[in-house]
Amino acid sequence: MTESVSPQTDSASAHPLRVGVAVPTGGLNIRLVATGMLVVMAIVFVTAKYFQDMHPAVGFVRAFAEAAMVGGLADWFAVTALFRHPMGLPIPHTAIVPRNKNRIGDTLARFLLTNFLLPRLVARKMRDVDIAGAVGKFLSEPAEGGGRLKLGASRIIADALGALDQQRLGGMVKSAIADRLRELDVAPLLGQALQAALAEGRHQPLLDAMVKWGSKTLDLNEHLIHQMVHDNSNAIIRFTGLDESISKRIVAGLSKLLADMAAEGDHPIRLRVEEGLAKMAQDLQTDPEVQAKVARVRDELLENKAVKRWLDGLWEQGRGALLKAARDPDTMLAGRIGELVTQFGTMLGEDAAIKRTLNRYARRAAVGMVDSYGETALKLVSDTIRGWDAKTITDRLERAVGDDLQYIRINGTLVGGLVGVAIHTVDVLI
Repeated sequence: MTESVSPQTDSASAHPLRVGVAVPTGGLNIRLVATGMLVVMAIVFVTAKYFQDMHPAVGFVRAFAEAAMVGGLADWFAVTALFRHPMGLPIPHTAIVPRNKNRIGDTLARFLLTNFLLPRLVARKMRDVDIAGAVGKFLSEPAEGGGRLKLGASRIIADALGALDQQRLGGMVKSAIADRLRELDVAPLLGQALQAALAEGRHQPLLDAMVKWGSKTLDLNEHLIHQMVHDNSNAIIRFTGLDESISKRIVAGLSKLLADMAAEGDHPIRLRVEEGLAKMAQDLQTDPEVQAKVARVRDELLENKAVKRWLDGLWEQGRGALLKAARDPDTMLAGRIGELVTQFGTMLGEDAAIKRTLNRYARRAAVGMVDSYGETALKLVSDTIRGWDAKTITDRLERAVGDDLQYIRINGTLVGGLVGVAIHTVDVLI
C-alpha cells in the first residue's frame, strides 16, 4: 500500500482524539504503528471468525476487528488521498494537495492578508507592544560577558563593513567629504575665528613668536646686511669705511625695534599689525571679493595631489580602526560609547514621554510598511508556493502536520472497532 509519510514527532499528549490507547512514540515511527494496527486487526478478525462458534463473546471481538479494519482503511484512504493517489491509482478527488497547490497558495496569501496584514489590525496589535521598552531593556541590561548588545552589534557591523565594496565605498566617502568641503563657506568661519582670537588676545603669543623669530633671523643674517650695504655704496664711502658704520647702525636699529616690539604690548607696529588682522577678519566675513579668493584657494587645495593622498590615508585609517573595533566586542561598546548606549537604554525604559513617542513612531512605521508592502509580500508567498513542484509542497505539508495524520488512522481504527461492537451489541439484543 502507498502510505502517507510523516516524520517522527513527540508523544501523543495534548491531542483530543488520541483515546483508548497509549502509544509509546519515543523514537517510534507512528506510521508503522497505524499500519501495524491494521495488520493486527486483520489477524484478530480471521482468528475470531474461525473461533466464533466457541463462545458468544468471540462475536464481539470479531465485530470490533472487522469494523476497526473498515475504519482504519477508510482513514488511510482519506489521509493518503490528501497528498497522493492511493496505491498509485488515479481515483477521482485524490491527490488533493498537489492538484490544488496554486489555489492553496492564493488562499493562504489571502488568508494572511485578511486576518493578519490589514493596517488596522496591525495598528491595534501594535498598541499593546512596547517597542521602546524592549529596546531600552536590551540596551541597558548587562548579561554575562558585559552585555547582550556586544556580540550582536559587533558581528553585524563587522559583517556589514566587510561585505561592502571597499573601493566603491572609499570613493564615495572621499567624494562626499570633498563635496562637503567645497560647499563649506570657509571665509566667514575664518573671519569669525580670527575675530574671536583678537578679542581674547590669543594672537599675542603668535606676534611674540614672530618678533623672536625676526630677532633670531637678524642675528644669523647680520653679515648679509653688511654685505648689501657694502655692495651698494660708492668707492668713497667704502674707502672711508662708512659702509660698515651704516650697516652696523641699520642692524642696531632693527634689533632695537624688535626688542621694543617684544617688550611693549602696545607698540605702534604691533598695533598696526592688529589693525590689519582686524580688517582681515572683517573682510573675510563681509567682502565678497575676499571670500571668492578664499574659495578659490580652498578648491585649489582640494585638487592638490597631496590633499587627495591625505584624504585617502584618512579613509583607510578610519576604515581600519572601524573594522578593528567592530571585530572586538569589548572595544566596540567599551568606554564612553558603551556608557552612552547603556544610558540611552535606561532613558528609553524610564522616560514615559520618549517611550510614547518611539512606540508611536514604531506603530506608524509598521502600519505604513504593511499598507505599502503587504500585497507585495503576500504575492511573494503565493508565487513561491506556485513555484514549488507537487512533491515539494506535499513533503512540506506532511512534515508540518506531522504524526497527527497517522493518529487519524489510529483513532479511525479504534473508533471503528468501538462502533462495530456497538452495532453488534444492538444486533444481539434485538
